Amino acid sequence: MSTVPLVRRAIAGATLAHASAPPTDQNNPLVVNQQENQWTPAALERAGSTLKALNRMAKRPPVHILFEDVGCTVSSHKGEQRILHNVSGEFRSGELTCILGPSGAGKSTLLNILAGYTSNGVNGRITVNGHTRDMRVFKKLSSYIMQDDLLQPRLTVQESMRIAADLKLGKELGKPEKELIVEEILQTLGLWDHRNTRSERLSGGQSKRLSVALELVNNPPIIFLDEPTTGLDIVSIRQLVVLLRLLSRQGRTIVCTVHQPSASLFTLFDRVYILARGLCCYQGAPPLLVPYLAEMGHICPTTHNPADFVLETLLGEDEAPAQLSELCQNGKLCRKLDRMTLRGGKKPVLHSDESIQRIFVEHVAKEQMQKMEFPTTFLTQFFILTKRMFVQTKRNSISLWIQLLHHLVTAFLLGSIFFHVGNDASSPIVNFKFCLSCLVFFMYTYIMLPVLLFPMEVRLLRREYFNRWYSLKAYYAALSFSTLPVMNGSIVGPATAAPLLALCCYGMGFGAYIETYMKLLMSASYLRYGLSGFSLALYQNRGQMECSAEFCLYTDPKLILRDVGMANDNYGFQILGLLVFTAIHRFLAYFALRHRLTAEYSNKFMTYISKFLKHR
Repeated sequence: MSTVPLVRRAIAGATLAHASAPPTDQNNPLVVNQQENQWTPAALERAGSTLKALNRMAKRPPVHILFEDVGCTVSSHKGEQRILHNVSGEFRSGELTCILGPSGAGKSTLLNILAGYTSNGVNGRITVNGHTRDMRVFKKLSSYIMQDDLLQPRLTVQESMRIAADLKLGKELGKPEKELIVEEILQTLGLWDHRNTRSERLSGGQSKRLSVALELVNNPPIIFLDEPTTGLDIVSIRQLVVLLRLLSRQGRTIVCTVHQPSASLFTLFDRVYILARGLCCYQGAPPLLVPYLAEMGHICPTTHNPADFVLETLLGEDEAPAQLSELCQNGKLCRKLDRMTLRGGKKPVLHSDESIQRIFVEHVAKEQMQKMEFPTTFLTQFFILTKRMFVQTKRNSISLWIQLLHHLVTAFLLGSIFFHVGNDASSPIVNFKFCLSCLVFFMYTYIMLPVLLFPMEVRLLRREYFNRWYSLKAYYAALSFSTLPVMNGSIVGPATAAPLLALCCYGMGFGAYIETYMKLLMSASYLRYGLSGFSLALYQNRGQMECSAEFCLYTDPKLILRDVGMANDNYGFQILGLLVFTAIHRFLAYFALRHRLTAEYSNKFMTYISKFLKHR
C-alpha cells in the first residue's frame, strides 16, 4: 500500500464504472439510461473536478492548433500520390474532436502530420496558439497514442505508471507527489482496482485506458489518438469516448480518428472533421452536420445515423466530396460551437485566444531557459530503464527455463558425440569439429532471439521514444547492459551467417598455404575470431596427445594449428577482435535503429530508393 494517503473514493465515483446521477432530460443526448452505462451532464461536471493534483502539480498551457493549406504527397513505385489536398482546420482546447471519413480518406495521414509523426512530403502552415509550431516544444506538450495497445509486458499497471512518472516528470516533483498523481489517474480512469494486474492480463478496454493513463502522467495539453476504438466492444467504446470527453473538459485538446461511430457516440464529440479523397468536407459541431448536408440537397432521414449517412453520401456520389469541400472552403469555414442549440447541453469551456497566447509564451520561454530535451538526465533514464528490463527478464521465467534446458540438452548431445576423443591424436579433426559445433550453437541461438523479439521491441520503443519518455542513447545503453538483444543483426544476421561460417572454416588441411586475399576476407568474419579462440585455448599450450593407432601425425597439437591456419594467431588478439566487432555492430545497430525511428529520414531514404529504381 502506498504511503501517500489514498485519493478519496469520490474521485472513483466519477470514473467510468457508473454514474450515480439520474437522468433529468430525455431530450438531451448526453442524458442517458444508467443501465446503458452512460453519463449525464451532471456526472460529467463532477468528473471534470477530478485530476486536481495532476493539474495543480504538472501545469501545462492550453493549446489551440490551426492548420492552413496542409497537403501531403507520398512517393511509391507507381509515382507520386497526393494524399491530402491543401486542407485547413482548427482544433481548440477544451474540445474533443473526431476526424471521420471513409477508408483511404487521409485521416491517419492528417493525424500524423498534426502530431509531428510525418513531415516528409508535407506542405502548408501549422500554428500553435498563433505562433509557428516549434517541434521541440510541441513534442513536450503533446502525446500520440497509436492504434495498437503497445504496453510493456510483465509489468503491473501500477509499476508501469510509476516508471512513466519517473521518466516523464523527472525532478519536477518528488516521490510522494508522483505517487499521488499515479493514484489519482488510476482512480479517474477506473484502473485502481486493477493496479496489481500485469498488462498482458488486461482486457481490451482496460489496455486502452492504461495507454491513455501512461500519457496523462505529465499532463499533456494535446492528445492525439489513432483509431482508439478499434477492437473494443460497444460498451468499452462508449466508456473510452466519455473518458476522452472528461479529459477535454479540463482544458485539453484531444483529437482522434474514428472509423464509423454510432449515433449516440457521434453526439459526444464537440467537433467533427470529415475527410474524403484528401479533401475536408465538413468541420464543426455534430448537430450542425445534418443542416449542412441539407444545403447541398442531401437530406438525412430522421431515423438515420448522421455519421453513417455522410459516409454513404461521400462514397455513393462521385461529386459529393468536391461539392461539400467547396461549401466549407476545404476546412476554412467552420460551423462554430457557439451555434450549437442542444437543449440542456453544456458547451465546453473554451479559453480566450489572448489568455492562451500569454500562458503559452510564458511556458515556451521557461522551456527555452531549461534547454532540456528530456525531463530526466541520461543516467536517470539509464538506471530506470535497466531496472525495468531486469524486472521483465526475471519475470519471464518460462523463457529462462527454456533457455536453460536448451543449453543443457545441447551440452549433453555435444558431450556424448565427442566423448573421450579430446586427447586422441588419431582423430585431430574431431576436436576441431567440436569447436565448430560450439560456435554454430552460440551463433544461431543468439541470432534467433532478436529475430523473434525485435519487431515487438521496436514498436514499443517507437511509442515511448516519440512521446519523449527517454533518449535513444539511454534506451540502447540499458538494453545492451541488460543483455536483451535488439540489433540490426535480427535482420542481416541469418543472411550473413552462412558465408561468415564458410570463411571461418576456410583452410582446413592447408592452413599454411591460405591465399593472401582469402586471409583478408577471413579477417572480416567475426566467427573466425571465435573459432580461432576456441582452437588456441585447446591446442596452443598443450602437451603431447595420446595415440591409439600405430602412427599419429598430430601427436604434437601445434601441427593441428598449423594445418588449420592458426599457428601464428594470438589468443589475446582474437578476444580483442571479438570486442572490436561487438562495438562496431552495436554502433551500426544504434544508428540503424535511430534511422528507423526517425520517420522523416526513413521516408526520405525510401523516396531516394524508389526514384533510383524508377530511373533504372
